[in-house]
Amino acid sequence: MSGREFRHEQKYFINTLDYLVVAQRLGRCMDRDPHADIHGNYFIRSLYFDDTDDTAFRTKLEGTDIRDKYRLRIYNMKDDVIKLERKHKEGQFILKDSLPLSREECDALLEGDPRFLLRRSHPFARQMYREFLTRPLCPKVIVDYEREAYIHPLEDVRVTFDKGVRTGYRSTDLFRRIPTFPVIDDYDMVMEVKFNRTLPVFLRSLLQTGSHARSAVSKYCLCRKYEI
Repeated sequence: MSGREFRHEQKYFINTLDYLVVAQRLGRCMDRDPHADIHGNYFIRSLYFDDTDDTAFRTKLEGTDIRDKYRLRIYNMKDDVIKLERKHKEGQFILKDSLPLSREECDALLEGDPRFLLRRSHPFARQMYREFLTRPLCPKVIVDYEREAYIHPLEDVRVTFDKGVRTGYRSTDLFRRIPTFPVIDDYDMVMEVKFNRTLPVFLRSLLQTGSHARSAVSKYCLCRKYEI
């Protein structure tokens, strides 16, 4: 790998009973995400982009080791925080680039006009301009869920529970309330564990219940499975 700041990412399908056990343990030694509401959750909507060959979708299904996903992300159905993100994955390691957008910039991107990215000084903006111009990238699917997150400064550990994962199916309207459909069948939610070099032993022990299933789950692919 290069000198960029890659992180480990582990994903699990988990049921409600195991979630209750693990969340109670984590709450004793980890902080809640400061952006959460009084119940400890916040709502995430992502609009994923892909090219005309569905490269991001196809490479995930094929198990390609190195791959990228692109998305717009908003929180609690508001437009005060909008992020354009690229998630780069190499095996179990991830690297995420993020660029804040105004509502005007977001609308321009959704209308197929990425030229504003050339006016941004961030190198990632220039990279994304090339992606949108040459591939080209276009909106594919809405992914909705409630997130409960725990953080710890040691190794920058972040544990999240993504509940009620739903797809907008073929709708790509980022800001409107649209019909959505659940996509997880055998479990209740997705647990994700992210950290820098190593997961501290005491935190690893808190995550063990014996019945949740580690998986290479992709919420993007789950939400596009009905198109197959």
